[in-house]
Amino acid sequence: MTNPGILKKFIKHIMEIHEIATALRGFIRERYGVPENDPDFNDDVDLFNYGYVDSFGAVDLTSFIEKQFAIKFKNSDWVAFPLSTINQISSFVSKRKKGEL
Repeated sequence: MTNPGILKKFIKHIMEIHEIATALRGFIRERYGVPENDPDFNDDVDLFNYGYVDSFGAVDLTSFIEKQFAIKFKNSDWVAFPLSTINQISSFVSKRKKGEL
């Protein structure tokens, strides 16, 4: 039998990651001019390898994330953690907000 408390926490966690991903997706589309019908743009595409975000854009993206989600990046975060996709960044943000990272 599933513990309702654990299930509730899991659903809350999934919803939080979804909300973070939605905000990131919207920011990236607007800031970097990604069209709605771009077939390659999804939550698992490597934003840097596919050219959606370059090194200058990473600075803007970092600033957006820090302001939007009230977290701080450490200098080593972009190297220490996989942060190339919307899903990876969303998971990182969720964990950092909870103090897990």
